[in-house]
Amino acid sequence: MTYSGKWKSILVILFAILLPPHSSAEPVDWVIKNARIWTGNPDSPWATAMVGKGEKILAVGDDTSISKYLLPDTRIFRESGELIVPGFIDSHVHLMPSGFELSQVQLRDATTPAEFSGRIKSFSGSLPANEWILGGTWDHQNWGGELPHRDWIDAVTPYHPVMVVRLDGHMALANSIALQLAGIDESTADVAGGEIVRDADGRPTGVLKDNAMELVSRVIPKPSPSAEDAALQSAMAYLAANGVTTVHDMSYDWQGLFAYRRAREQASMSVRIHANVPIADWKRLAHHVDTNGFGDHWLVVGGVKGFMDGSLGSHTAAMYKPFSDTPDDSGFMITPVETMRELAIAADAAGLRLNIHAIGTLANAEILNIFQAVRKVNGDRGQRFRIEHAQHLRPQEIARIGEENIIPSMQPFHTIDDGRWAESVIGPERARYTYAFKSILDAGARLVFGSDWSVAPADPLYGIYAAVSRETLDGDHPGGWVPEEKITVEQAMVAYTRDAAYAGYDEGDRGMLAPGLLADFVVLDTDIFDATPEEIRDASVLQTVVGGRTVYKAQ
Repeated sequence: MTYSGKWKSILVILFAILLPPHSSAEPVDWVIKNARIWTGNPDSPWATAMVGKGEKILAVGDDTSISKYLLPDTRIFRESGELIVPGFIDSHVHLMPSGFELSQVQLRDATTPAEFSGRIKSFSGSLPANEWILGGTWDHQNWGGELPHRDWIDAVTPYHPVMVVRLDGHMALANSIALQLAGIDESTADVAGGEIVRDADGRPTGVLKDNAMELVSRVIPKPSPSAEDAALQSAMAYLAANGVTTVHDMSYDWQGLFAYRRAREQASMSVRIHANVPIADWKRLAHHVDTNGFGDHWLVVGGVKGFMDGSLGSHTAAMYKPFSDTPDDSGFMITPVETMRELAIAADAAGLRLNIHAIGTLANAEILNIFQAVRKVNGDRGQRFRIEHAQHLRPQEIARIGEENIIPSMQPFHTIDDGRWAESVIGPERARYTYAFKSILDAGARLVFGSDWSVAPADPLYGIYAAVSRETLDGDHPGGWVPEEKITVEQAMVAYTRDAAYAGYDEGDRGMLAPGLLADFVVLDTDIFDATPEEIRDASVLQTVVGGRTVYKAQ
């Protein structure tokens, strides 16, 4: 965006303020004065003024301390109620898939099988014959828990292959055309770490779980580079509108990395990205890092993502005990424990960063054992091992997370979403330690927050609301689901900023508003530190600034 110097927004950012030649102070690019600023800095959490030069913050303090940067005729714009905070860091997104899904069929809020099939039918009318229908993010809990069936959509998609995913990304529905293209029929063998759901006669229903989804995914044509670039720009625009200035991308895809590199080379990035690739590709990544380094403050490459298990909603989370509603089923590991141990040791030895998905109680216990083995073999070098989700824990695993300096990367929106039905799947005893935010903090761990977008909206304000209220989306828990795990607004903010920066090895340049750090900040229309949970949920982002440059401004 080109700055005009005639800003009349409620922001107090003033550009092109040049000090007189005789002044002893440095020339600056912008000044904020008479504001309410939460810096995230534990040594000085509040300020009223901030000054920036180039991409970085030059000074933070009170109005008097920055007065030397102001010309006599400088106009200061101030409007009561706004709050300035560090840019939000979303520690878990699926960036490229989410960018594509913004223009794909939308099924998340479909509440009946008829609405599910009707939306797919309507969407198919906008596509040429033979083009794939993808996206979806459906939730079968919306219509009572019955899994969808290819019969629901075959008649309305006679000319299009379909593969639409459940919102958690661990289950998908394919129509008959897609199954035929993939060579899946009643004779197809089951897949390790996945499941082909079948009817009573052994015929595939079209539902595929975890590793079984790859049978269809591998026959879907890859998007063109131009389509990837457009999807990335759409994704970054969406994130900026929600105040997100950095993401940790868990897309699990090299193609996304190539798109990010193109955007960096073209200087077209508006959100900073940490990219991860499959842990099985650690050798390729290690070579990339040896050749190119980890990257810069816009694009970092050096993390690997692995999966221990699946998800609760798909009944593929690996649990110690069976699910309450399916007593013969306790989920499964997507990656065998010994395989993950070998991969983790090798990737860590190569200097790569481990970010491992674990949902169920058994999966979380096993990944902690693996991290312990990695340190025993490779030594404790201050590695910042992360458990992505850390959803269902036992008290002993919570204690270990704190004692062993493991970082739980969690998504508060899931609490108020899954809380609608989770107890029917795992019962109240195990639910007590589902998304146990307060217990984890009490154990001394660094808690970091993200969204899991597009599984959930990449809206940090909604995430903060979820963390402090735990009020489920169906309104059935007005006092909060497992209310003893509520945390404060400040604790949630730290998880979205300072500690999220630490999880990305970025504490030296972001996560707080302090001199020398990147000028990544957000202006909110509500002081969320003095607001009800509902006011936090309904708050809006007025402006998002990345490196001193406005990348989003509300109309």
